[in-house]
This record gives sequence, structure tokens and C-alpha cells, in this order.
Amino acid sequence: MFGVALLLGLLIYKWRRRHLSMYENIENFLLDSNLNPIRYEYKEIKRMTGGFKVKLGQGGFGSVYKGKLRSGPDIAIKMLSNSNANGQDFINEVATIGRIHHVNVVRLVGYCVEGKKRALVYEYMPNGSLDKYIFSKEGSVPLSYEKIYEISLGVARGIAYLHQGCDMQILHFDIKPHNILLDDNFIPKVSDFGLAKLYPVNDSIVTLTAARGTLGYMAPELFYKNIGGVSYKADVYSFGMLLMEMASRRKNSNPKAEHSSQVYFPFWIYDQYVEEKDIEMEDASEEEKTLAKKMFIVALWCIQLKPSDRPSMNKVVEMLEGEVESLEMPAKPSFYPNETIGHDDGMNSDQTSWSDSTCSDMYIGETITNNSLENAA
Repeated sequence: MFGVALLLGLLIYKWRRRHLSMYENIENFLLDSNLNPIRYEYKEIKRMTGGFKVKLGQGGFGSVYKGKLRSGPDIAIKMLSNSNANGQDFINEVATIGRIHHVNVVRLVGYCVEGKKRALVYEYMPNGSLDKYIFSKEGSVPLSYEKIYEISLGVARGIAYLHQGCDMQILHFDIKPHNILLDDNFIPKVSDFGLAKLYPVNDSIVTLTAARGTLGYMAPELFYKNIGGVSYKADVYSFGMLLMEMASRRKNSNPKAEHSSQVYFPFWIYDQYVEEKDIEMEDASEEEKTLAKKMFIVALWCIQLKPSDRPSMNKVVEMLEGEVESLEMPAKPSFYPNETIGHDDGMNSDQTSWSDSTCSDMYIGETITNNSLENAA
């Protein structure tokens, strides 16, 4: 009995030390940082949400609730329930967006850290996330190609600011439709900096202990070390995958596609343009087709296998703002080094449409963090 009691006491002691260390890390960070956001007490968070009545969404991080500031504006409050052992995801988010302000980056209003309870208070985005508008869902209202193009340009400007507009270089590592929020005027805001990393602006190559991001948007250099080091070009790749989905209004991977060359959409769209085939776009004007073509070509540049072959985000903005005639076609994208892409013999029509291609439930969209990848290994 004495041995069991001693073991139980030791386990409780270790548990308390680990959690105290986590809170000390957060407290020390907040004390040492000169941050603009307001620090709220938990009772204020509870009051602003009306006792957490309106739930906006939920993810691996926890839940998001709608609230209202005493001064009137609506807010979104993210309650973190699955933070890692030292509170690093909380620190990442507060450290990155807590010190910057840009029209295309979501604004952090405040935060709460009180015992085990941690919350992040954001400006409220009434139109939700971008995925609702680019992936066909029942009851969703599709945006015009002109509006989608404007949103893509705003997202590009936001990421370019994170890379080169701040005192520190901020790498997001999780650019995807779900992390692009839209305000009441459909102005896009880059959000969710839980996986972000800060580096000196002059650091061209960064160090990661494991890959991070969401499958389907992660840059190949996070897996294959022989094609180039990890840098801001990882975000460029993710933006390219996002841009491809925005221009096509469908997910890049569709295992249910009729032809094998349509399973991975970037390969198919590349072949169409190289072979000068017409791409049928339902109810699209010539001007809209031109905008879509520009977005596709820029996306193909962004998802080049080697990081050195991808443009910077400032160059991406320049390409999107320019004329489509000035854009050259890049090399065909590939999944991994020394890959040979086959062509589907069934694709011999001069006109092909993606309008019948649907978003597949089999598409992988799982977020990967350092811990999850290391555990999988």
C-alpha cells in the first residue's frame, strides 16, 4: 500500500510540474512581449459569449464561439482545448498576429490565459471561410470569377506581407481554404496561425524538426529533403494549391474522376493549356475565362516541385495583377523527384469540361503538426 501511495504521489507531482511549467512558459512570454491585443479574464470571455451559446465551428484545436464586445462589435472567440504540452500553439498565434495589422490578415483583438483556460479573441468574419464558396455544397451561393480573382489577390497580398512586410518573417505553414476568412464585403483574411513560425527576414532556409500543415497543401520539401530546404516557398506552394482550387471551384484531388488524368487536377489543367485545348466553363464570359487562365498559370508556377523554381509571393501578386499574355507556362508539376507523368489515352477531345467533376469525400485534408508526424513515425 505504501508503494502504491508513493507511486501515485510521484505521478501527481510530475503532472503538476508539467502543467505549471506550461503556464510559466505562457506567462513569461506574455510578460516579455510588447503586444497590442487586450488581455481578458475568463469571466469576461464567458460574458461576451453569453455563456458560449452560439457555436461557429469546431476543430482539433477546440471550439469557436460568437461573442460581442461591450463597445458593440461582434467577435469570434477560439477556445483552445487541445494545446500541446508547453502551450506553444497558443504562443505561436499570439506572437504572430498579436503584433501585426494588415487588411488581409485577421486581427487579434485579445486573448485569455487563466489556469488551464486559454482563448483567442478575433474580429468576427460574417461570411465565414472560403471553402463554403469554392466547393459545391447544397445551398451555397457561388461567387463570380471576378470576385474569386479579387479574393485570390487579397490572399496573395496578405501572405506576401507575412513574408516580407514585418520585422520578422512569418511562415504560416497551413494555407488552405478553411483558413481564409471573409468579412462582410468578402475581403479575405488569412487566419489560424497555430502552426506558424517566426524567423529573421534574412533567413532563407529554416529548420523544422518535422513536417507541418495539411495534406494536399503541404510543400514537397517538407517530405523530400533532396529537392531544397524549407523556406517561405512552402507557403507559396500551399497558396498555389489553394489558387488552383479557387480557379476550378473544385478540390485538386478527385479519385472519382472519369479519366485517370483528371484524378489530380493540376496535371489535367496543365495538359489542356499546353495542348491548346479549350476548357469549357459553365456560364463564363471571355473575360472570366481569361481571369481563370491567369489564376491557373500562376498556380502552376507556385506548385513547382523545387522551391527554387517557385516565385516569391511579391512576384505572385505582380503576376496576378499583370496581363495573362505576359505569363509563360512553367514546367509540368510533379508529386516527387524523378516522377514521370503518364497521359490518359482516353483524353482526345478538343473540348473538355470540369463542370461534371465533383468534390470527393475521399480527399485528404488532415492537419499535420510536429507531434502528430513524430508519433506517426
